Amino acid sequence: MMSFAHRLVGGLVLGSVFTVPVAEAAEGGLSFYIEGQAVPLGGVVPPPGLYFDSATYFYTGSFSGNRTTQLGGNVVGQVKANIVADFASTLWVTPVQILGGDLAIAFVMPFGEPAVRAGALLNGPLVNQVLGRPVGGTVSDATFNPGDPIVGASLGWHSGNWHWKLSGLISIPAGGYEPGQLSNIALNRYAGDISAAVTYLDPVLGIGLDLATGVTLNGKNPATQYVTGNEFHIDVAASKSLTKELSVGIIASHYEQFTADSGSGNRIGPFKGRMTAVGGTLGLTVPVGQTPVIAQIKVLREVEVKNRFQGTTGFLEISFPLWVAPAKAAPEPRPLAVKS
Repeated sequence: MMSFAHRLVGGLVLGSVFTVPVAEAAEGGLSFYIEGQAVPLGGVVPPPGLYFDSATYFYTGSFSGNRTTQLGGNVVGQVKANIVADFASTLWVTPVQILGGDLAIAFVMPFGEPAVRAGALLNGPLVNQVLGRPVGGTVSDATFNPGDPIVGASLGWHSGNWHWKLSGLISIPAGGYEPGQLSNIALNRYAGDISAAVTYLDPVLGIGLDLATGVTLNGKNPATQYVTGNEFHIDVAASKSLTKELSVGIIASHYEQFTADSGSGNRIGPFKGRMTAVGGTLGLTVPVGQTPVIAQIKVLREVEVKNRFQGTTGFLEISFPLWVAPAKAAPEPRPLAVKS
């Protein structure tokens, strides 16, 4: 029943602090935001200390039918993607408080290998650089490369069983983006996300309820001259501890692009996307010596999709504290003054 309490000490870094992007912009039919990443424990900031998290991300999906999308400046159709990426993250929860909230600072470095296959290559650098003209055809691409580094900060508050948090992060276009290619982890543009989350956590009953929502603001990809529209996202979750070490939960997620794609390099129009996904999560806390190590598995299926890939998302997260600040000693009781 104390699995949630262990998590607070152990620090579920990515899941409880930031929503982390992968190189799947609306330019390409996917997005900066990954469904379900912000929950459970979306509103919780762990105690002051230094934490590490490795989140391995799996995605398999397709962009089928008569729809086309744009990847690396190439207009493609009948696209299938299999993505494996890892987000290595460090989180420093500082002793600083602002407006009564605990200040946390994070750095995330993504890297991975998207395997992309397009059944119809209609236009763009991959054909024009070779033939000088558009042509139909099949093309595959799979390249291991680093993504854009991400930095962020959050403020978290606590009151009884309630925890809430405000966060901001920015993706810096400094990764290994390959212009004109289909397989990229890097976004190659500035993107910022502002979010808020609240968590109700009852360690006695082992119940957690989460709501996390935010807005993603996207810049221009200078290599393709494509401007992705701005996006709204929301995640909800309910979790239950079955034992001291094991917890299970359900997750639902919705994404909506509320401004159109644009830019001189946009060859496919407004391309506003929408997606709803549902799934579940399984958490396991294992002590390694004196260190609690947390493993979290999440799987979500995209069930309602427009202008995006449709498929299945999976996560395997391993989190543990590198150092936790010692608890402050309670002040010694002062002797009562007695008048003689």
